Amino acid sequence: MPATSQPRIIILTGASCPWCSSVKQYLKEKRFRFREVNVERDPEGARELKRRNIMGVPVVLINNQSIVGFDKAKINKLLGIK
Repeated sequence: MPATSQPRIIILTGASCPWCSSVKQYLKEKRFRFREVNVERDPEGARELKRRNIMGVPVVLINNQSIVGFDKAKINKLLGIK
């Protein structure tokens, strides 16, 4: 994990989403803590997707910046992973 403070990471997921599993595993491997919100079970998570006008999961929120899908390059950039 980087020496700087832990960023706020929230992952909006769905139950049968393989990309959701991949992004969670990647962040675990890189030793980042995150909060998972399953939009199928959490109405607030579903409202957040709608508010951001996003139709699919995963959505990775890093310090409130959204990344749609498992876009490793964007995740690495926002988290400072080389």
